[in-house]
Amino acid sequence: MKKQPFSLLGLSIPTLLLVFLMTTTTSCKKVEGCTDTSASNYDSLAEEDDGSCTFQGEVVFWYTQSVSETLVDYGISSMDYYVGGVLEGFSASSVYYLSEPSCGDSGTITVARDLGTSKTKQYVFKVEDRTDKEILWQGIVTFEANTCVTHQLQN
Repeated sequence: MKKQPFSLLGLSIPTLLLVFLMTTTTSCKKVEGCTDTSASNYDSLAEEDDGSCTFQGEVVFWYTQSVSETLVDYGISSMDYYVGGVLEGFSASSVYYLSEPSCGDSGTITVARDLGTSKTKQYVFKVEDRTDKEILWQGIVTFEANTCVTHQLQN
């Protein structure tokens, strides 16, 4: 008489072993993704950070009434704003703020940047007279993750 191999629920031992390994290895693996709540691609289901988090930041340029008056006195009627060599917008020199504006406020030059996986990133900026392209301000501006950074242009 030929011996029958052991089986449970009609499954052979190698099949049962394979099913056991598949269920224990997949059920123990943590869900990977971005676990940083300040990231633009935060994944609330992720249990383990996989380094994929990405961030965005904004900067708003502004100046006071006294700066506006100085610009007008010098015959400057409008200005171009560049960040990282890219023209981001222009404004009339007569537009000013009595206090620090928020990003996206009406009439502001607000610049947004994808920061990639960095939480901060610096860019060179310059503001030019629209007519004769004379540089009025230049420097470095720092974008911070999920933050509106204000950059005041001064005399």
